[in-house]
Amino acid sequence: MIITGVAVLAGCFLAGMLIGEFLGLLMGVDANVGGVGFAMVLLVLVTHRMRRAGMLPSATEHGVFFWSAMYIPIVVAMAATQNVVSAVTGGPMALLVGLAAIVAGAALVPVLARIGGQAEPLPPLERDRTMEGVA
Repeated sequence: MIITGVAVLAGCFLAGMLIGEFLGLLMGVDANVGGVGFAMVLLVLVTHRMRRAGMLPSATEHGVFFWSAMYIPIVVAMAATQNVVSAVTGGPMALLVGLAAIVAGAALVPVLARIGGQAEPLPPLERDRTMEGVA
């Protein structure tokens, strides 16, 4: 059922928020640290495990896919509400963390590229014969 997919997403979201709040407490910051990101990683892991176990029927998968598609605009809207100016003027920590994320992402590109292995290349595109006379 589609509602089951939404329930999986909601459970992952709540667990991610709790992890983010707990991480914020451990760091001594009065904020949620990475809760949305943890929720997204949990969603990927849980749905992958459910799919392999045969517990993710098509309708449930559609519910997860629908809300996953809504996830990116929600994250962008949440990020847009953050006060970047006060984060940067509050000290160099925001800049250091941003640079660390960029360096880590760049360092992981070759690692992630090796995971999938080589795929067969796509066939070359053929020119559409109906459009040859149009310039």
